Amino acid sequence: MKLTAVKTLVTSKFGRQVLQVRKHSPVLLFGAGIVGVVATAVLASRATLKLDETLDETNYDLDRIRDSVIHENYSETDRQRDMAIVYAKAAGKVARLYGPSMLIGMASVAALTGSHVILTRRNTAIMAAYAVLDRGWREYRARVVNELGVDKDLEFRHGTTLCLADEVDVENGITPGTIVGKMVGGASVYARFFDEFSPNWEKAPGYNSMFLSCQQNFANDLLRSRGHVFLNDVYDMLGIPRSKEGAVAGWIYDLKNKEIDNRIDFGIFDVNQHEGMRFVLGHNDAVLLDFNVDGLIWDKI
Repeated sequence: MKLTAVKTLVTSKFGRQVLQVRKHSPVLLFGAGIVGVVATAVLASRATLKLDETLDETNYDLDRIRDSVIHENYSETDRQRDMAIVYAKAAGKVARLYGPSMLIGMASVAALTGSHVILTRRNTAIMAAYAVLDRGWREYRARVVNELGVDKDLEFRHGTTLCLADEVDVENGITPGTIVGKMVGGASVYARFFDEFSPNWEKAPGYNSMFLSCQQNFANDLLRSRGHVFLNDVYDMLGIPRSKEGAVAGWIYDLKNKEIDNRIDFGIFDVNQHEGMRFVLGHNDAVLLDFNVDGLIWDKI
């Protein structure tokens, strides 16, 4: 039993080490390729320093053959044969000089190519998995909309709650308990704050709302003209740092596709969006922008 347990432990550790190597194989191959490229350059330089000596020896032998007198025991055919032998020996010497650098160079190229191929396959698998999750999420939301309506879908998605008035407003006919808006309790992974940390933010509230409105209009013009806009493009417009999700997610413009909005919305100009309207009206200095991203678009362009 003890021997079996030891074998199992050794096998388990070995398998884990192999898995770790496979996991980090792109980095290992890339590092090996870079080291190989440097080694190739060094070895090729050293071989070049010895090349003159080899060529001098070859030229000396060739000159002796050319200066040889043709007679009955040494014909022109013999001369050509000797010259061929000298050339062959010279080629062998050059191959021995540059052979190591060439072998290491080819191995380096193979390592770099292998790293690229592995990363490409992994990225393809990740994109496929993301597409499956995105499709499942959309199908789930479609069922919620069909069963409960659009309002419930947004409520479940963002965790929105109703904002009720707690004071009487005779002029607007508002009594305590009247619904005056909605407050977003949760946000998507694409949401970002637009506040004083943004280089485009100003102290004047009216400027900020006007800037966001103009950028939203520009983003929609870009969507209609180009057919697609990545989330990182919108982040750039607003001075917001890019994200990994923004490199593959965004919007596409396809009027035949009824599952998308065919427009870019920052999520603050809806009259029912309580915090967004407070920002637009100048009551808040910052606002959470929750973009209506269509999801993964990298494979749809």
